[in-house]
Amino acid sequence: MQTSQPSTGIPAKESQFLAQNPHLSGFDPQNPPPQKLIDSCVHCGFCLSTCPSYRVMGKEMDSPRGRIYLMDAIHQGEAPLADSTTQHFDTCLGCLACVTTCPSGVQYDRLIATTRPQVERNVPRSWGDRIFRALIFNLFPYPKRLRLLLFPLLLYQLVGLQKLVRATGLLPKISPRLAAMEAILPKLSFASLTAEFPDIIPAQGEKRYRVGVILGCVQRLFFSPVNEATVRVLTANGCEVVIPQSQGCCAALPEHQGQTEQAQALARRMIDSFADTEVDYIIINAAGCGHTLKEYGHILQDDPEYREKAQEFARKVKDVQEFLAETGLTAPLFPLSNEPLTLVYQDACHLLHGQKISVQPRQLLKQIPGVQLREPIDAALCCGSAGVYNLLQPEVADELGQQKVENLLNTGASAIASANPGCTLQIQKHLRQQGKAVPVIHPIELLDCSIRNVKVRS
Repeated sequence: MQTSQPSTGIPAKESQFLAQNPHLSGFDPQNPPPQKLIDSCVHCGFCLSTCPSYRVMGKEMDSPRGRIYLMDAIHQGEAPLADSTTQHFDTCLGCLACVTTCPSGVQYDRLIATTRPQVERNVPRSWGDRIFRALIFNLFPYPKRLRLLLFPLLLYQLVGLQKLVRATGLLPKISPRLAAMEAILPKLSFASLTAEFPDIIPAQGEKRYRVGVILGCVQRLFFSPVNEATVRVLTANGCEVVIPQSQGCCAALPEHQGQTEQAQALARRMIDSFADTEVDYIIINAAGCGHTLKEYGHILQDDPEYREKAQEFARKVKDVQEFLAETGLTAPLFPLSNEPLTLVYQDACHLLHGQKISVQPRQLLKQIPGVQLREPIDAALCCGSAGVYNLLQPEVADELGQQKVENLLNTGASAIASANPGCTLQIQKHLRQQGKAVPVIHPIELLDCSIRNVKVRS
């Protein structure tokens, strides 16, 4: 296969300036992308067809291979760490599909994870970008702060302002990013915003395991019923559940966007929250959070106090579907409908590519009597949510969301199973925009309904 090297796309004047001022180029010495990992890429191009940003934008520099070329060029002083190069790192969704696809085993996940903090430290952003990012990073990872914002938004929905704002179509013209944020806002409820859990919930019947449960941020406030279903399913299957009240954000959002110090601080707090709980496993029901929790050993690898604690914590983390598939269901299951229920399972990227969890959710769903599981085309393609990517890069995210929803609808399934809150919000948005009323349900909610013999509306 011919593997000609693409142009880096750096303007001639900037390249000349860079040649005259080599001290201004390159990554800083704090954990740059390792040259050894960069050199492992043989530029075969297998990643191109599976990269969502490349499929939408069609530019080499917006593909994994192209970004690795840029990393190498920056290392070699042939390209600057500046807007002209870092815009291509920003377009990466971090879906990790390229890691799954790469025949050479290139650790692109490590490369982009070390590049993003370099961008955040060294490349000034526009004032508008700084304000929007500050809003995200000072709000979403802190459930108490987020809850305060959501009460006015609940009122915004109750008095009909949301319908009016969406009907006018003015918000996308004023601010596409604010419009993207408003468009994924789900229906809020007072009960969800005020839901509380006890510290310990006993197992039903014989106790098999003592497990901790992480509530999440978006999951806790937007999808509290998912957490409630998770606890019920775990206790029904012989688990004593521990929920530390001091837990906060898992650090996924800042970690995925290169906010290293914030991610490390949140990771330490989470580790401390579970320090004395003596749990066998730590359970998470959100795909993106689970991937980050399992990376704590890497996130805190340079922290002498927390390095071993982080590794031990990460070893205990299990996605709830992964855990139940491994330990087995003991509670009896009942049909979800009087007729066969057709489901399509939506693979969240950080489950499929990040945690290599794909078979387990399908195995669990197939155990429910009367469930018929259908598979979409392009199942491994990102939906465009990717943490806060759909807020920061709304145009690319919208095209991916439309494709994803069309593929899911084309299965003819009467309900969609989604195991990540970001994916669920993205899919619900594009279902609504296409005028479709197909329910999007977390697999754990389906198991909960089956155990309690509650019928599901499709």
